[in-house]
Amino acid sequence: MAKYNLTETKEKKATYRSLVSPRLMDELKDKILDIILFQQKYKEKGYSAKKLAEDLNTNTRYISAVVNVRFHANYTSFVNKFRIEEAMTLLTDKRYQDLNMEEISDMVGFANRQSFYASFYRINGITPREYKLQHFKQHPADEVKKKKKKKTKK
Repeated sequence: MAKYNLTETKEKKATYRSLVSPRLMDELKDKILDIILFQQKYKEKGYSAKKLAEDLNTNTRYISAVVNVRFHANYTSFVNKFRIEEAMTLLTDKRYQDLNMEEISDMVGFANRQSFYASFYRINGITPREYKLQHFKQHPADEVKKKKKKKTKK
């Protein structure tokens, strides 16, 4: 049985996608990136496609169409990609190495540790913990510093 019960996504034909003009799609794409990525709304747990549509004075069908066509993902996968990228940065940053997975998950906007692990595994093929351990194997100086720090605390 596969880890985290992952299923492949199927391509669906949605007629509303063709109703959004290419010019409007490009305009919405830029606005979506501005809000989700640059304003870092992906870190907000409750920031839904509905809330994004309200912020852009449009509807969720348009948001869905743009995310599907321009980013080749559904809204949740699109947002989770940014969350996982941020988590990967935090997991390998010395300043955050003492945080547990629950804390990292919370910092990047996941509602719970399980969805964090499932998304991380779907994108990277390994768990966040495995990712962190691999990083410190490749950069042992960071691990040595961590051990020295623990010894001085005792």
